[in-house]
Amino acid sequence: LSGNARNCLLTRNPDSYKNFIGKGLRCLLDVPNTEVFRNTHRGLGRFCSQSSQRLGEKIPSLQITSAGQPPRHFSAGNIQIIRSFHTSPSRQAAPVPLFWIIVKPAQKLLAIILGRSIRNWWKALPPNKRELFKESARRNKWKILLGVSSLGVVFVMFYFTHLEETPITGRARLLVFGKEHFRELSQMEYDMWMEQFKNQMLPETDARYQVVERVVGHLSESNKDVPQVSALKWVIHVVDEPGVNAFVLPNGQVFVFTGLLDAVSDIHQLSFILGHEIAHAVLEHAVKKASLVHFLDFLSLIFLTVIWAICPRDSLAVVGQWIQSKLQEFMFDRPYSRTLEAEADKVGLQFAAKACVDVRASSVFWQQMELAETMQGQPKVPEWLSTHPSHENRAEHLDRLIPEALKIRESCNCPSLSGPDPRLIFRLNMQHLLELSKGREAPAATKQDPSKPKLDFPHS
Repeated sequence: LSGNARNCLLTRNPDSYKNFIGKGLRCLLDVPNTEVFRNTHRGLGRFCSQSSQRLGEKIPSLQITSAGQPPRHFSAGNIQIIRSFHTSPSRQAAPVPLFWIIVKPAQKLLAIILGRSIRNWWKALPPNKRELFKESARRNKWKILLGVSSLGVVFVMFYFTHLEETPITGRARLLVFGKEHFRELSQMEYDMWMEQFKNQMLPETDARYQVVERVVGHLSESNKDVPQVSALKWVIHVVDEPGVNAFVLPNGQVFVFTGLLDAVSDIHQLSFILGHEIAHAVLEHAVKKASLVHFLDFLSLIFLTVIWAICPRDSLAVVGQWIQSKLQEFMFDRPYSRTLEAEADKVGLQFAAKACVDVRASSVFWQQMELAETMQGQPKVPEWLSTHPSHENRAEHLDRLIPEALKIRESCNCPSLSGPDPRLIFRLNMQHLLELSKGREAPAATKQDPSKPKLDFPHS
């Protein structure tokens, strides 16, 4: 590690932090006299399916820029974006069906009107009629219970009759919308993104575009035995944006921001991230998420009607509605999103392994993201509040999956991985930095007597 890289974590000076970020997090992995990163840029090995040509011979180094200038790494201007990096846009890549957008607010409005009308009707009843109504309900309680149970059976039957098997993983999933309809709507989403970034698209002659194009091509070629991968035509779009992000639409349109290219340390990390995004499209996560949310929203209409019917005032009903929506969000929506992310990590790691990528670099990327957040001094958001797993948990999850991915890589006759494990290098470097930090914090904390002359010591 260079002296500047060490000092940035030792002095706790904000300017030193910026200098460290400006040089990029690659300094944490730049260990002299090791071959791990020479191997990183030497190539990814042979295709698992047919091709025996090395990826390193087809893909230029990530250090290249279009103008031949030094690459842009993390900067003080874009470091704030790292905190919200999810490898997917904050909203779903594919839009929900148009009829849902129109009907969903109308459904809630009708439920509110119905519940409020029931409440006003009950208030307007004379006391004697209220007692008669209660007595009638007690006499027919079994009929009422039978009707409610029948409604529950209908919902259960609807749920189980709309379950399908997830490609590759075989996990059961709920599908309410037609996949073809969803692909048509994803074309509308594609048109929207193209209109938004029409002046920021890199040309095909740009070296950064060629890197992404060849990595995606290598991943798709290596996994063409998967029908869902070979069925889609993967089209590359590289956007000149500092945001650290990438996403793939369900119709195979790949969008990568240049901020992501600046954030990754090597071609292996980029391959894993793009494999993760391709997995989202192959597993049709956008359709699954929209289906579950629509199903839960339809169920919540019953609770919404009850809330507005039993609450004595509109203000209390609004509070009850807010609580009901938050319970649905944190008990179902967000956990399900985190489940989809974990599934995409697993399948994306398999895609990368079949492409002879060094899958060990996948967890290192999320450790780097965790380090970037720590250096910013940003408070850690609890995972249950997020739609994505935390960086730390994500790295641990990938570490558990890496042994299986290495077996897949070996079964594809990939070249053996030489050099030390990048995860070990990262941990040793962090341990070394912490030890140096402890050694320097003690002298720095001692206040010097102003009456004594100040001595300047040379840097070691």
